[in-house]
Amino acid sequence: MSTLQPTVNAASAATISAPVAPTTSAVSAKTWIAVIGATLGAFMAVLNIQIVNASLADIQGAIGAGIDDGGWISTSYLIAEIVVIPLSGWLAQVFSIRTYLLTNAVLFLLLSAACALAQDLPQMIVLRAVQGFTGGVLIPMAFTLIITLLPRGKQPVGLALFALSATFAPAIGPTIGGYLTENFGWQYIFYVNLVPGAIMVGMLWYALEAKPMKLALLREGDWAGIITMAIGLSALQTVLEEGNKDDWFGSPFIVKLSVIAAVALAAFLVIELTVKKPLLNLRLLVRRNFGFGMLANFLLGIALYGSVFIMPQYLARIQGYNAEQIGMVLAWTGLPQLLLIPLVPRLMQKFDARIIIGIGFVLFAASNFMNIYMTNDYAADQLLWPNVVRAIGQALVMAPLSAVATAGIEAENAGSASGLFNMMRNLGGAVGIALLQTVLTKREQYHSNVLMQSVSVFEQATRTRLEQLTQYFVNHGVLDRADASHRAYVAIGHIVQKQAYIFAFSDTFYLLGMALIVALIAVFFLKKPGQTSAGGAH
Repeated sequence: MSTLQPTVNAASAATISAPVAPTTSAVSAKTWIAVIGATLGAFMAVLNIQIVNASLADIQGAIGAGIDDGGWISTSYLIAEIVVIPLSGWLAQVFSIRTYLLTNAVLFLLLSAACALAQDLPQMIVLRAVQGFTGGVLIPMAFTLIITLLPRGKQPVGLALFALSATFAPAIGPTIGGYLTENFGWQYIFYVNLVPGAIMVGMLWYALEAKPMKLALLREGDWAGIITMAIGLSALQTVLEEGNKDDWFGSPFIVKLSVIAAVALAAFLVIELTVKKPLLNLRLLVRRNFGFGMLANFLLGIALYGSVFIMPQYLARIQGYNAEQIGMVLAWTGLPQLLLIPLVPRLMQKFDARIIIGIGFVLFAASNFMNIYMTNDYAADQLLWPNVVRAIGQALVMAPLSAVATAGIEAENAGSASGLFNMMRNLGGAVGIALLQTVLTKREQYHSNVLMQSVSVFEQATRTRLEQLTQYFVNHGVLDRADASHRAYVAIGHIVQKQAYIFAFSDTFYLLGMALIVALIAVFFLKKPGQTSAGGAH
């Protein structure tokens, strides 16, 4: 998720702001400390999205925000994050990696504490936006350090560490958020960053080499590209986050933002392909492994963030689980990854990475297909094995996919590759969540209509059930039989709607599974890294 630049001028990301990765296999302890510190920062930045989402209702109540407006607590963070990810490589070039990374790490911690003290919605939105801007830096810079500081033979280990932030953090976020909110209060979902954050800052302070800033590069910056990208991504992210709630193109606000996003992003593409010193080297996308790796990564983002979004929705709406209970169910999508991800580098030494990626996508897809026949009783016990299978699949995908996609990326293109790759996964998540929200709404309406055709007063079974419910309400204190009958009709309506939602949730899991099948197809087009023609191996 970071960016440095495409050409040796504008994006000479790693050569200017980071040393070229050594060719020997020896790695100093200081280098490992830098990589571990940076990946710890990336982990916290990604965790901060899901940990807040798990406690959003509590935060909204505490600061007096409505359900609709309260969504901006998450949206503001995501908008800032997705904008800064592609900028990070160039800004690290300007201010030096050490200064840039340390400054944003410290600010991220300070803003975490400030969010816990927010008194109202406007304060929280502003603080979360700035926090997202600082947290978004931590993700791409960790990726960039891995592919520039570590030799080729050690990169799988670094990428496995990074996978903990990319796949384990979203899975474990609701568990931590639910536990802290239920037992200590929502403020602690922000305070929890402070101790590991202090460790991260100490590691980066010690391990990163000080280098002079290159402020003169600000004058040479691709400002047209930066401005159009920031406007386009901000507008697009807002459309995706708010579209379903505002009835998509039935809302003038969404229509205007969609036009702005389309125009700005189209201008950005033209600028990046024509200027001498572009912010991002978009020509990397024509490289076979990077291009198909980006597609697979985008679809991975849809499934990764989409499943973390849809499952808590199902457990809360259908099963009535609270935040802590939801977290305990989702823990099984995270905890197995702690055991598996450290083993992935060894698997990559023994097997073709493409086979590992393929198996991972098959298992991840299968875990979703296991949930397409849900019933009213489908809860924690029934979700256990699908979640375990999903955890295994996610653990097998991330590090090998990153390694194959970025194999052969030169040091001067490391920032662009990092920015594009990580931004695409986040963008996939935004598209996935927006798509799932819409599908859930539309399919619930469809299934309700189908079910209501069967629930007719002309059917004997319906009349019998209505009579049973009417008698139930009469027996439980409803004196007016007409009122009891009305309540029986309402109860039938709720039963039908609940069943329609269960069918709709099943449909969303089917959709996620199909997205992963398409990602699997993209994997078939990847070449073995040694066969690529994309330059050296940094």
